[in-house]
Amino acid sequence: MSEGPSVSHLRYVALGDSQTEGLGDGDEATGPRGWADRFADRLAEVNSGLLYANLAVRGRLAGQVRTGQLDPALALRPDLATVVAGFNDLLRPRFDADETGGHLEAMFAALRASGAEVVTMTFPDPGRVTPLARPFGARAEALNRRIRRAAGRHGVLVAETAHHRVVTDPRLWSADRLHAGPLGHARIAAAVAHTLGLPGSDDSWTHPLPPPPLPPRTGWRAASEEARWAASFLGPWLVRRLRGRSSGDGREPKRPLLLPVRAAAG
Repeated sequence: MSEGPSVSHLRYVALGDSQTEGLGDGDEATGPRGWADRFADRLAEVNSGLLYANLAVRGRLAGQVRTGQLDPALALRPDLATVVAGFNDLLRPRFDADETGGHLEAMFAALRASGAEVVTMTFPDPGRVTPLARPFGARAEALNRRIRRAAGRHGVLVAETAHHRVVTDPRLWSADRLHAGPLGHARIAAAVAHTLGLPGSDDSWTHPLPPPPLPPRTGWRAASEEARWAASFLGPWLVRRLRGRSSGDGREPKRPLLLPVRAAAG
């Protein structure tokens, strides 16, 4: 069992972007589930009567999370909040780690001042997920340093997902390589539970997966796979950026109110 801070929480609010909304875990027919839903299920198992809201919206930058979600979150009077944002920022041409970190720190400060316990997380090097993203590795490191400093100043807990190699195992990611798949979301939920010190949590989320049945593709097969990924996912993403559009345009949070959680298996 993990040792950590108090886990007696009855009002949990999640702020963030597509990862917290749950993209990659579920589909448009059933709706995204995601790590925050999975974590809420685990929290409800030990905190009967838990109420949970998820304000995250895909495509949001850290500043947009701050302006669009912080005040609604504070109005819900959470005793626990998760704030996970900034990955969309580091993919933008004009990324500034201090500016992005500043938005995160403002949310940390406001939520902590309201009396909420806050959990955030660091980000893995995207270049270890897909080779075409290698130029963003230094940005991820800079943002993670800024997150750690801000968290330390405000007593925010940090799930250090950036430290563990398993986090970039392709089997934890969806086909678009931008969002975790179901197994990845389950690992993130376990990381947050462990960071919070939830009874029954441990560091098993950091353990590597069994070796894959087939060796990784190399040579022209790997290059062909990268080309297919670029055409299917990177190209449309770039087109949206050039047009000033976001996948979250016109979307509202999937769970804007605090509602009871009924823990689900799986």
